Amino acid sequence: MESDPPAAPDRVEHSDEVAALTARYGRIPASERVRLAKSTSNLFRFRAPVSGGLDVTGLDRVLRVDPRRRVADVQGMTTFEDLVAATLPYGLMPLVVPQLKTITLGGAVAGLGIEASSFRNGLPHESVLEMEILTGDGGVVLARPDNEHAELFRGFPNSYGSLGYALRLLIELQPVRDYVRLRHVPFDSTASCAEAIERIGRSGSWNEQRVDFLDGTVFGANELYLTLGTFTSRAPYTSDYTGNRIYYRSIRDREVDHLRTHDYLWRWDTDWFWCSRAFGAQHPAIRPFWPRRLLRSDVYRRLVSLDQRHGLSERFYRLRGRPSREPVIQDVEIPLDRLAEFLEFFHREIGISPVWLCPVRLRDSQGWPLYPMDPATLYVNVGFWATVPLGEGQSVGTYNRAIEAEVSELDGHKSLYSTAYYEPEEFWRRYDGATYQRLKQRYDEAGKLPDLYDKCVLGT
Repeated sequence: MESDPPAAPDRVEHSDEVAALTARYGRIPASERVRLAKSTSNLFRFRAPVSGGLDVTGLDRVLRVDPRRRVADVQGMTTFEDLVAATLPYGLMPLVVPQLKTITLGGAVAGLGIEASSFRNGLPHESVLEMEILTGDGGVVLARPDNEHAELFRGFPNSYGSLGYALRLLIELQPVRDYVRLRHVPFDSTASCAEAIERIGRSGSWNEQRVDFLDGTVFGANELYLTLGTFTSRAPYTSDYTGNRIYYRSIRDREVDHLRTHDYLWRWDTDWFWCSRAFGAQHPAIRPFWPRRLLRSDVYRRLVSLDQRHGLSERFYRLRGRPSREPVIQDVEIPLDRLAEFLEFFHREIGISPVWLCPVRLRDSQGWPLYPMDPATLYVNVGFWATVPLGEGQSVGTYNRAIEAEVSELDGHKSLYSTAYYEPEEFWRRYDGATYQRLKQRYDEAGKLPDLYDKCVLGT
């Protein structure tokens, strides 16, 4: 699809910002690995703070929304919070809006993203029509699926800034209505839940009603819910989960609910799914006094970063005579027909609850080499974010390695935003090392950007 250019002032300003950025990039010594200087992050590969970094200030705006053609021209560091704010007034939204407000569009494409529309619309990078990319060698290229940079276009997803940075993206949008009607459907087994996911994935409906959004919550082996969201122009009431009421608890309590579309898109952000309870934010004696503006995922993420940096939780465990705990913060894609096997393993060996489920099928039959899911397969993203106590003689990595092994056994895939323990040979086998090395050689021959394995496994 060809695109009309953005409004002239925005295009000129964007070009000036890109020129300034490439100049800054060129001044970074060849011996120094490049990293972005960003105020927020949704990665869980914690490193020691470093000074400097590539300043990307100014590349965080929506340049243009074209409601007639349902596309948006967006700078790469734009958060989905700002992107949604720009598109909703036109009755439009991105095809997939990841759950957390400060995820950037460029980050969701380079590092993958997912949400409840993914069973219909795939992953965020599948709605990208073109990308302007600052490559590792310092050049700026326009990558499309049908031009000389088509292999970079295909290989950019799951590259995590190791090939370059997206400066501008042209993306598809979809129409929305004012409200989303939710149905929380209970199941007493993974098998029955998986059967329902298969039916909805095949027909796009449940009990003859269209399903626009589909995700699930697992509270235990025999307590699972699918939440079916449907756009609607009217609602008898709307719920508010941005204050004292907590969204995930409503799943057990309400069969039907209604949210404004904006509030539906950010329903998980207020309490970081359910993880805000680790900071006391869900305690009834604390919740009323926690400022509403600070009930946000990026606030909790900063608290976790502070804890990791200073080892506060580990000190607390030692003082109380409690065992150390291993962070188990992962999202994995499991083929739907293996979901019951994975959850049986997970309940038995890991024991975290709740767990998030998000069905996904790729839109694009050609696939994406660095995250090689089968386009013909319906997968379920399983998300779990907590800590697990280590037993006698166990070390950090015990549980995450077990999960990696199980995911591999079940022909699944693991997202790389958090800790990974793969040996190099297995890593490159799972994430198409041949394609990656070819792209690295073409677009970052001098290795100015961190290698994907170094960045995602070694944390360097």
